[in-house]
Amino acid sequence: MATGIQVTFDCADPARLAAFWAEALHYRVPDPPDGHATWNDWARAVGIPEPQWNDWSAAEDPDRVGPRLFFQRVPEPKVAKNRVHLDVSAGGGRDVSPAERRQRVDAEVARLKALGATDERGAMDLRGEYWVRMNDPEGNEFCVQ
Repeated sequence: MATGIQVTFDCADPARLAAFWAEALHYRVPDPPDGHATWNDWARAVGIPEPQWNDWSAAEDPDRVGPRLFFQRVPEPKVAKNRVHLDVSAGGGRDVSPAERRQRVDAEVARLKALGATDERGAMDLRGEYWVRMNDPEGNEFCVQ
């Protein structure tokens, strides 16, 4: 049996980034523990000081197939290129014609831009592969392929 993983992002605003990635990947932000209507209600009930309520958040695959994403607040800003990034597989793979893959990728790029992503570098078409390098709302690089 494979070992599950969680991908952790350092960030300035965990709630915002969790909401973005939940929408981007068709994930969901986990519900608060039973008996609490919101995560803030839970944080208040367990005595977490209000300035720390947005110290972390998460996004999870509702089918529990993909990895959990965890977002933790850190004091320093992002200063360099990511050494690891996510690839969002929207094109459908090699069983889909190149023209159809391009159309699917471009449609996903438009959807992600509406959620707050940017595509400063634009599209790449190399050796039969087509992808767009993007940034999430905090500047973390990812690709749509």
